[in-house]
Amino acid sequence: MNWLKMPPLASLRAFSAFAETRNVVQAGAALNVSHAAISQQLRALEKHLGIALLDRSGKSMVLTPEGERLARALHLGFGAIGDAVADLTQSRQDRPVHVSLTPSFAASWLMPRLPGFQAAHPDIQLALDPSPEVVSLSPGGVDLAIRYGSGDWPGIHSELLLQSPIVIVAARELLGGKTSWTPDELSQLPWLEELGTTEATSWLYRRGVEHGPSAGRILLPGNLVLEGLRAGQGVTVTARHFVEQDIEAGRIVELYQETENSGYHVVFSDMPMRPAVKTFIVWLRAQAGRM
Repeated sequence: MNWLKMPPLASLRAFSAFAETRNVVQAGAALNVSHAAISQQLRALEKHLGIALLDRSGKSMVLTPEGERLARALHLGFGAIGDAVADLTQSRQDRPVHVSLTPSFAASWLMPRLPGFQAAHPDIQLALDPSPEVVSLSPGGVDLAIRYGSGDWPGIHSELLLQSPIVIVAARELLGGKTSWTPDELSQLPWLEELGTTEATSWLYRRGVEHGPSAGRILLPGNLVLEGLRAGQGVTVTARHFVEQDIEAGRIVELYQETENSGYHVVFSDMPMRPAVKTFIVWLRAQAGRM
């Protein structure tokens, strides 16, 4: 198709509206423009095509045979476009809410609460992607992410969902009753680290030590790190919120706490947000007590 020879879309839409209503005033109302604007677009279209599309000899304008032919084609064309847009929009609305989040957050905070969301919103499907990998937010892809940090990430929007400092913790039995440990002493113990992250290694490195040669470092999916921690299999780095009850019960010992003001944030782009995504975010806020 030679697009250079095509009339302006505004003129074609004005003509199609007139052909449907057979009245410039009603056509203008349908397109939310004045009837004078419709008349101007009709004349511009005839000038562009070099063909009389309207017979103005009577009391009211009527379509010429050429106008009738163009009207039928536009009716089919705009109708097909409308149907395609409706299908695409509906399929997008029906798509599950795609959420990227860390395995530890999914297992420790979100999953126990999900039955409540599903009971309140049975028409909304969720697709959870528990991975420590940072993902891009794009149309048709991931709708939102839940990530830990200070929330000052460039190029995206974020809002604090759950404030919780990072802590270094271990089961009481692993520590053998000793509650005061230097980083160098801790480096001689086994450590549990979430696959795809370096939080534990980085914490030791910032304090000038490395994992001891005989201590060992176990890499686990995030949802298994806390299980290994509670079983006394190693020291780990985690958000305090996930082990608060263990600390209060004395099962887990808090050895160090980072003072930085961080927490879990809901992260999303500046793209228009589907109603289902908005509903899920509102529910997350309510669950975190941040309404």
